[in-house]
Amino acid sequence: MNPIANRMRVLVTPRGFNPGARAYLEEQGFAVRQPELNNTDPAPDTLPDLLDDVDGWILGSTFVGHDLMARFPRLKVLARRGVGFEQIDHLAAARLGKVVTIAAGGNSPSVADHTIGLMLAVAKRLATFPPSLRTGDWTYRIGEELTGSTVGIVGLGRIGRCVARRLGGFDVRILATDIVPDDGFAAAHRVTRVDLDMLLSESDFVTLHAPLDASTAQLIDRTALARMKPGAIFINTARGGLVNERDLYEAIVSGHIAGAGLDVFEAEKDPAASKAANALIALERVVATPHTAAATYGGLARTNLIAARTVVDILTGRSPPADCIVADGRSVLEVC
Repeated sequence: MNPIANRMRVLVTPRGFNPGARAYLEEQGFAVRQPELNNTDPAPDTLPDLLDDVDGWILGSTFVGHDLMARFPRLKVLARRGVGFEQIDHLAAARLGKVVTIAAGGNSPSVADHTIGLMLAVAKRLATFPPSLRTGDWTYRIGEELTGSTVGIVGLGRIGRCVARRLGGFDVRILATDIVPDDGFAAAHRVTRVDLDMLLSESDFVTLHAPLDASTAQLIDRTALARMKPGAIFINTARGGLVNERDLYEAIVSGHIAGAGLDVFEAEKDPAASKAANALIALERVVATPHTAAATYGGLARTNLIAARTVVDILTGRSPPADCIVADGRSVLEVC
């Protein structure tokens, strides 16, 4: 037990935070506050009481802004159980002397598996069969093969690389684009690096694994979809905001895009986008899941433990792996 930790408290609010990760925090000497939340994120009006006298916070999809963080100077680290962090004002966190971390790599295998599953489900039209079979209709529909196709990966980071490794068993041609080239990985896994235009125009499957920021918002819009190969299949397990969903709907209805596998939607953070999301979900050629790509027992166990370790590291004066840190305000505190 770390004697420093004996005075510290950690708030845990994500659903699915397993006993093993909690036990790790307690073994390190931390007091754990884990409220019963009925499988939802905490309501905004409950956060002040939950965060009172807390040193670290492991959170799920809660939106966290400057004003909330400023009210709790004792709070030193916000550890996101996952890899997306756009719901946290990480720049404000750094200015306030706090650290924001992510569980880098923990859910990559789960999301990559889900991505391949969506490719196969859309190509083989698997979602269309259960409803017809339940009514006694055994009419089959002809699908497409993943084997031998060209797959374009937009974003060759942790998850994109996991997808590329899995595609190696399907005898496919892999194209990829990324702002940070990894020539060693590309050579080892027979990945051809190209620009986005070439990737869109030559791929039978296009799968998104890019972060959402100002430079990537609405990356896939009417223009990008028009560049895609007629009959291509589109997959998004990254962030809904990467795609103009109205444009995607029109491209599928027109037949230019054969179908889509979607695990993420803009409506998750913007209720005004629900109409576009619902229109897509209603299409027979869309396989939709509720942002569940990372939700496996193995994936949650890994991300929970990574988040717990980053909290322990920060609060005991150590540094977690560099790729887990997205904002670091510790130098601000040192100057003060």
